[in-house]
Amino acid sequence: MKTEGVTLKSSEKLGFIGSLATMLSAGIPILEVVNSLREDAKGGQKKILDALLEDLMQGKHVHQTLFRFPQVFDKVTVNVIKASEEAGTLDITLRDLKQTIQKEIEFTDKVRSALLYPTFIIVVFGLVLLMILTVVVPKISGVFLRLRVELPLPTRILIFLSFFYKRQRALLFEFLFSLPLISTLVEQIDITRFARSLHLLLSSGLPITAALELTKDVVVKRKTSRIIANSREMVFAGKSLSEGFRAAKGYIPSIMIKLMEAGEKTGSLDKSMQDISEYFDYQVTNTLKTLTALMEPVLLVFVGVAVGGMMLAIISPIYGLIGSVGVR
Repeated sequence: MKTEGVTLKSSEKLGFIGSLATMLSAGIPILEVVNSLREDAKGGQKKILDALLEDLMQGKHVHQTLFRFPQVFDKVTVNVIKASEEAGTLDITLRDLKQTIQKEIEFTDKVRSALLYPTFIIVVFGLVLLMILTVVVPKISGVFLRLRVELPLPTRILIFLSFFYKRQRALLFEFLFSLPLISTLVEQIDITRFARSLHLLLSSGLPITAALELTKDVVVKRKTSRIIANSREMVFAGKSLSEGFRAAKGYIPSIMIKLMEAGEKTGSLDKSMQDISEYFDYQVTNTLKTLTALMEPVLLVFVGVAVGGMMLAIISPIYGLIGSVGVR
């Protein structure tokens, strides 16, 4: 059976995991559960359930089927289910997984809705800027350079930005994500997702080194991923996880390190990671409120000034050219 390209919406994935958890918890054998769910399934869910039934009939495990659908089930999910099957706690783990997916959907929706208006403004402005810098400016600059017309300062700046944008786009995006409030938001989102994933993996019984190897892929910033990888190496060397993160103090918040230390001392690191994820989920909400409150008026002023400046830079030399022709 072909499994390439099969995808599920977040809500469909939640429904799939939730249905499995509910029916298995009720004591229904897994083959009956899969057959029952197949009756009303459509699209991607139907393909997954067909593959699951086929694999179960051949004596394979659930995680082996889910592994065949990487666009639906990430490595964290697959390994959590694998560990639960080995421990005989599949129904309990599926319930925990359902809650985690639900929290992740709510978290993603919260971030998306808060950034919807600023993103719309940025996208529209970006498209206008892209068209001007890559289409309009190169054409008019070529004309004016051939005519040897003295260009006004705004026009010279716009031509410079056009060449700079083409060659240094990566640097521009890196600069954007390094801005204080945006950088803080991305770091907090990374910590939230890392802590939530690590809690789920540790709760399912996975060794901490294996869990850390998986969680370094759930974060966005390369620096965060490197910190997780370095911490994993320190754990391999016999040190604690908190020691690994303490080495990145200044980037990693102190409260996160302290909660890790407390969890390690009491033997409840998985619970500490849950507390960390909930704490930073709240912090993301506050940062988003501050960011959107600041961005909306700033964006309007910036877009207005930028568009006005670009129009001035384009129109000024045209008027200058017309004036010089009139004199002649």
